[in-house]
Amino acid sequence: MKKNEEKEVKKEKVVDTTVSEIVTLNNKIKELEEKVLYKDAELLNYKKRKDLEVSSMLKYANSDIILEMLSIVDDLERAIKLDDNILDDEVSKFLSGIKIIYSRLISILEKYEVKEIDALNKEFDPTYHQAVLTEKVEGVKPNIVVEVLQKGYMYKDKVIRHTMVKVSE
Repeated sequence: MKKNEEKEVKKEKVVDTTVSEIVTLNNKIKELEEKVLYKDAELLNYKKRKDLEVSSMLKYANSDIILEMLSIVDDLERAIKLDDNILDDEVSKFLSGIKIIYSRLISILEKYEVKEIDALNKEFDPTYHQAVLTEKVEGVKPNIVVEVLQKGYMYKDKVIRHTMVKVSE
């Protein structure tokens, strides 16, 4: 009888060991499955971030050249502000040519979704405006833009140059 009992005890030990190994292996499988799911989610998030960055880069790819063109627009606007009533004929013709170039440049910028930020007599908004000066103005509520010192522009839905303004106190 002892041999049979010893065989049964050995069988039970083998079965216990096998069951414990199976449980350990199942736990390891679950752990590895969770890691795979985590890595899949991480990869998917990376792809989404990368796609968003690439689309943003493509969307605003022209912003550097547009900023350069805006300085030309500023120069043309200063030239146009000359009072052509007191100029001789030749300078008036030159000024009318500048006005044509200016209007064509503005239409090109509008074609590429560049818009001037409307600021005068609006409430100051740091999202669109950069306050450079403040001044107390009679009859004007505080925090209102009273003068535009340099125009600001939006490119598509992004501010590429803030409007430099004087704000009422």
